Amino acid sequence: MLGNRFKKKKAVSESKAGKRQIGGMKALLTGSFLSKERVVDALPFVFFLTFLGICYIANGYQTQKVVIDLHNTNNSLKELRSEYITTKSDLMVISKQSKVAEATVGMGLRELTSPPKKIIITEEEREEIIND
Repeated sequence: MLGNRFKKKKAVSESKAGKRQIGGMKALLTGSFLSKERVVDALPFVFFLTFLGICYIANGYQTQKVVIDLHNTNNSLKELRSEYITTKSDLMVISKQSKVAEATVGMGLRELTSPPKKIIITEEEREEIIND
């Protein structure tokens, strides 16, 4: 007999839950749930959640901006690196001895055929040059 009473209570509570869901949906659609005191008491928490949502959205925008800036900086770095390599290779080409000799021919200079000689100055000659 105890089992029968329990089944009856369970059936009654299930029907009440169904009515509550329908009533809650009706209150949501009509907006009548906003007039209750519980909502007024929960407003600080709702405002806090709204503030957190706004912070979350702002953080997403800030992160997106940082990612775009990082991408642009990486592209600039790649461009500058390729410009550096190109300039370095051009400098290596124009600083070759043969290219320098070609460039100096137009100025009236000529290339040395003998190796340069080292000039050795003694200490006395150095002091004499400095004192003069």
